[in-house]
Amino acid sequence: MDNILVTGGAGYIGSHACKALRAAGFNPVTYDNLVTGWEDAVKFGPFERGDLLDRARLDEVFAAYRPVAVMHFAALSQVGESMQAPGKYWLNNAGGSLTLIEAAAAAGCQRFVFSSTCATYGDQDNVVLDEQSVQLPINAYGASKRAIEDMLSDFGASHGIESVIFRYFNVAGADPEGEIGEFHQPETHLIPLILDAIDGKRAALTIFGTDYDTPDGTCIRDYVHVCDLVDAHILGLNWLVDGKGSRAFNLGTGAGFSVREVMERAAMVTGKPVPCSEGPRRAGDCTKLVSGSKRAEDELGWRPKRSTLEHMVADAWRWHQSGHYAK
Repeated sequence: MDNILVTGGAGYIGSHACKALRAAGFNPVTYDNLVTGWEDAVKFGPFERGDLLDRARLDEVFAAYRPVAVMHFAALSQVGESMQAPGKYWLNNAGGSLTLIEAAAAAGCQRFVFSSTCATYGDQDNVVLDEQSVQLPINAYGASKRAIEDMLSDFGASHGIESVIFRYFNVAGADPEGEIGEFHQPETHLIPLILDAIDGKRAALTIFGTDYDTPDGTCIRDYVHVCDLVDAHILGLNWLVDGKGSRAFNLGTGAGFSVREVMERAAMVTGKPVPCSEGPRRAGDCTKLVSGSKRAEDELGWRPKRSTLEHMVADAWRWHQSGHYAK
């Protein structure tokens, strides 16, 4: 089997990508420093512990496995933290990615699938984003990801690296077979926070703002099932293998779900009420952030089959009841 180097393969999305890669006939080689990832999540191929900033370690791994492509998920990803500690995000995300890209170029690995973000588009409230939307990030997280996209373009011109870039908002759900799932410490994502509140693992969920210009007054966000998301990454890898060149794709439903809609579906799926309280709006929160995926659907043949609230919550709940990784 061809080896694929998966940075961040011990994390939430990366571990699901490794499972999908194995099913597609590839050997996923996880490269992770375990700062936010879990070694227990590495189940579908070899594990190599290392940091993106460690060029010698990267060179060693490239030489040992000679991967035919890189699938790059490793990143710090908390928007609020990035606004408080921008240097941390520029060093880890941008600096680490530059080291990785240089190592890949030196090793002759010229295919790169990059997990970017719709945060590169900045504060474009209440529109459906597409790949032509202007990129004006407003925090260090989005800016660092945009910088990596620029790096890939520059290394494409200088070293022939071809890249597929995916931009998306919120990821939810879990492996339907329950082998892996979402497990963060601390947890910041809405669906697992709701499930924790239902389970009594935390206090009532706080709804931040109930007076937005939406049907139920709560803000709307786009969610994609993690398995749909990694399916797109496999399609992107095949796109590069087929020699179709560099391309960027947005991934989303184009509609999104409100906080109350997510809560209602969670209550319906679990059969339990969601303890909640109402709080004021948070600074910087937009009314509606959604992304379209017409290009991915038309060109990659991608179909987000699992990205309904019922499916995402049901899979997350199944994992939530028994799934965890060792501390």
